[in-house]
Order: sequence, then C-alpha cells, then structure tokens
Amino acid sequence: MRAFLSGLLAVSLVVSTMPARAEMIGTTQLLSPSATAQRDRVDTFLAREDVRKNLESLGVSRADVEQRVASLTDAELQALSGHIDSLPAGAGALEVVLIVILILLILELAGAIDIFKKI
Repeated sequence: MRAFLSGLLAVSLVVSTMPARAEMIGTTQLLSPSATAQRDRVDTFLAREDVRKNLESLGVSRADVEQRVASLTDAELQALSGHIDSLPAGAGALEVVLIVILILLILELAGAIDIFKKI
C-alpha cells in the first residue's frame, strides 16, 4: 500500500508542475458571438428568397456572394452581422435609389464615369 501511495504522490507532483496558461480576455471578446455563429447568421440572411432575388436583380451571383462572405475578416463579419439587425424591413428603398442616382450624376458631371451618354 505504501508503494502505491508514493507512486500516486510522485505522479501527482509531476502533473502539478506542468505549466498553466492564463490570459486576460476583454469584455468585447467575451460578449461578442463567435465567428461561426455570425457567419451562420449572415448565410441565413443571404439565403432568404427576397435577398437572393434582390442580389440576382443587381447581377450578383450566389457563388460570388458565398466567396465574398467566406473572405470576410472577423471584424467585418461582426459589423455585417450587427448591421443585419438594424436593417428596416423594406423601408428606405426609395431613398437608396435616389442617393445612388445622385451619386452617379455627380460622378458623371465630374468626369469620373461615363454612364449617361447624353450629358
């Protein structure tokens, strides 16, 4: 019995001297969802029928979308995932179209692009 206990004590002393690793983690790292959860959330959003049709009407294929989402960094993915929550459901479409037309017109008048051939 004495040999068994001394062997167990020796093993426990060897195991207890192994180095331990402890790091400080920030609050943002602790509270932010994991990258896989964010990527799943973005993929779920992009898989919706209305989003898919809107992207196809803009000429963006599903393969391009998947490739671009896969290449996002964790910070970009977190920003995109957070932005999905703040998107209004169909509101603001007219404003977006008007802003895009205004930007295109300004770029055309500045000579940066040549979209409108008659101007």
